[in-house]
Amino acid sequence: MIPLSLGEIAAVVGGSVVGDGAVTVTAPAVLDSRQAEPGSLFVAFAGEHADGHDYAFQAGWAGAVAVLGSRPTALPTVVVTDTETALQALAAHVVARLREGLTVVGVTGSRGKTSTKDLLAAVLSSAAPTIATSGSLNNELGVPLTMLRCTAATRFLVLEMGVRHIGDIAKLTGLVAPDVGVVLNVGQAHLSRLKSRAAIARAKGELVQGLAPGGTAVLCADDPRVAAMRSLTDRPVLTFGRAEHADVRVLDVVLDRLARPSFTLRTAAARAPVALPLVGAHQALNATAAAAAALAAGISLDAAAAALPTVSLSQWRLELRDLAGGATLLDDSYNADPDSARAALDALAAIEGKRRIAVLGEMLELGDGSEAEHRAVGEYAAARADVVVAVGSRPLADGAGERVVALADNAAAIQWLRGRLTAGDVVLVKASRGARLDEVAAALACGPQDQPADQPMDDR
Repeated sequence: MIPLSLGEIAAVVGGSVVGDGAVTVTAPAVLDSRQAEPGSLFVAFAGEHADGHDYAFQAGWAGAVAVLGSRPTALPTVVVTDTETALQALAAHVVARLREGLTVVGVTGSRGKTSTKDLLAAVLSSAAPTIATSGSLNNELGVPLTMLRCTAATRFLVLEMGVRHIGDIAKLTGLVAPDVGVVLNVGQAHLSRLKSRAAIARAKGELVQGLAPGGTAVLCADDPRVAAMRSLTDRPVLTFGRAEHADVRVLDVVLDRLARPSFTLRTAAARAPVALPLVGAHQALNATAAAAAALAAGISLDAAAAALPTVSLSQWRLELRDLAGGATLLDDSYNADPDSARAALDALAAIEGKRRIAVLGEMLELGDGSEAEHRAVGEYAAARADVVVAVGSRPLADGAGERVVALADNAAAIQWLRGRLTAGDVVLVKASRGARLDEVAAALACGPQDQPADQPMDDR
């Protein structure tokens, strides 16, 4: 964060200072007192189950020098009526001050946006200082927190943007209009809220409509709903995908024994080979989206192709882990919808192993078609795995037929797997965040003791 005194922050957000207004914030803003560092700003919210203001003292011990909140605290505090609005105003102010030397990229899509964001961050950071969304902090709080990590040295800002309602992305682009807007796909995530794919497309299309003057829309040529977003803007459009007419095209995808893709990226002017350290053929398309966005941001195809293999993905995205006893865990427990579940099952089927076990839980927010979608994914899993462990979902179990082991909950899944895994087995763990199948993955990786604490993330 650029250095700002509490007096300056109060002026920006329309608040009042309680305490020393000369105190200067020099480090990023945080919502969790445990994540504070020397010079940071602790943003306190009064929630239903906990009041952040009560943790100001702990934030101070960790290094925070001030608080932004709705009442005075143990630290110097900027007191405002609405903390969320104030946080967003501060983020918009900071980025506006840095805007002349900053290229902003927004990334959205029903699936793959976190992986694509990570791939793009790897490319851009190879060229200049880059700030990108941590994990999936992609909502009305996560985006401004990411913006506030920018400093005078930052040249690229990559913002993952999530959707639950019409207007969500419009609010985010109102904080900062992206120079590059990437739309990956229009899937089934959040159908229960948005009711139709047409509404999801409308919500995702707000990124295209919110581009900065001179900005570029980067659109998937393979998804008709995304390709149609060309009509939403008079800005330049760059397309990516497998389609012959795509401006940045992925060709000749080949998987190794761990299902890691090698492929060729092609534009009208250049070709470049890429070998990713990631699992799944679908990651080749995510990498193509990242390369197209990098081109729009001024990075050459050769430079993008060279940087893509340096990527490190956010947690619980098809992570390969060796387990005690010689089995392999494929941890994709962060989130799920029918399309991402099929992609993960394809990856499982492509990995060399003695026996493939798919541990699947509920896919949430699918609306009226939820039961049919779960049954269809169960059928798909049965064609790609030797055993399908359906956790807490009768439709999944019904779809998987004779290959299924139906279990009531995570504890039962952990017990069943621990008693049956042998050397050479490959185990996929996949479900929506609310199913908490990361508990199953953690138990397999860590054993019955010393399991890591849960790390809450946004799930959009």
